Amino acid sequence: MSHALARVFAILALPLLAACAGAPTPTEPPVVPGYEGIQDGEYFIEPVPAQYLYDGNRRVEVAYTGDEAPGTIVVDIYARKLYLVGDGGTATRYPIAVGREGLSFKGTGVIGRKAEWPSWTPTANMVRTRPDLYAAYAGGLPGGLTNPLGARALYLYRGGRDTMFRIHGTSDSASVGYATSAGCIRLFNQDIIDLYNKVPNGTRVKVRTEAESLALEGPQMSDAYGRLVPATPENIAKKERDLEQIARQEAKDREAAEKAETKRLAACQRRGIEPEDCPRPAPVEPTVFAGTSDSLRF
Repeated sequence: MSHALARVFAILALPLLAACAGAPTPTEPPVVPGYEGIQDGEYFIEPVPAQYLYDGNRRVEVAYTGDEAPGTIVVDIYARKLYLVGDGGTATRYPIAVGREGLSFKGTGVIGRKAEWPSWTPTANMVRTRPDLYAAYAGGLPGGLTNPLGARALYLYRGGRDTMFRIHGTSDSASVGYATSAGCIRLFNQDIIDLYNKVPNGTRVKVRTEAESLALEGPQMSDAYGRLVPATPENIAKKERDLEQIARQEAKDREAAEKAETKRLAACQRRGIEPEDCPRPAPVEPTVFAGTSDSLRF
């Protein structure tokens, strides 16, 4: 076989070789170390999506300047952080979501009870004020992946009595780092398991006052997306830029929606259908998780 003929055969064979190689493997979403999926007994906890683990919203070892003894849990509801104080001026810092009930306790207490995959019962006030969300769970919701207390719960006691203040996981990872309408102190499930394994019953818990938070964390502010960040000139300027960008995007979305509505009505008109009878696109069903915020989802 001549060299030229062999070259022709090689070229013709390329598509067949490509076909044998198969389609490219889809790229898996990135998984942040420490927030991988976990098989926990009968439940599999999904990895925390990377977009929720932005800078400052993940578990990390930090220098600690507070005067609490090693082994103490320190909750800062104003900075939305929880610290497990370590030795040598260090601490493990966890991001938290803070609900309305989480604002009701100040001072110190101890962990009086720990529970894995705890059950949850909404308070009488939650059922009374939002029966549309909570009435179905008035008799309690067993532990599991849709339970708002998540994989673990730590129950704060003072003077031998339950304070109703809870540090727990969550079925809604997107809420961590934000203020929420209801609930106590929630962590990513991966983080509450880490904390749960490190602290025994009797662990001292301190909830900072606003003055203590300001002295140790400095002033905080919400950015354009509702995330808490230090109130620096750089972050203030960034918030203004982000708000402008959000406003522009919202204007584009409104314009696109108006064009789609015009097309819908025009199509019905061509078919002789009255506007009030013109069918609308099927609404997208929301994905919901049982949770302790106003957007209960399950």
